[in-house]
Amino acid sequence: MKDETLTIFRKLKTDYPPYRPEIIALFPEEKWTDILCSSYMHVGQHGGADYKGVVDISEKATPEEYNDLKTELESIGYNLKIRRKWIRSR
Repeated sequence: MKDETLTIFRKLKTDYPPYRPEIIALFPEEKWTDILCSSYMHVGQHGGADYKGVVDISEKATPEEYNDLKTELESIGYNLKIRRKWIRSR
């Protein structure tokens, strides 16, 4: 079985142009660079994201809102460990 990937689903707020209410999957324990974590969206797919920055311009996504993205991630091999928020370990 593939290792689990800690995943936080967020919905980008519509009042922050140019963002639309899209769902983003954040992988806070997977480093993209020294300061960015890995992320995934339908459009654009994998990329780096500032975890705190995304949280500031988004809200928690419901299971109904993130189901399509969850299904897409699982179809490409992810074993998701879904959480509502990330508590950074020291």
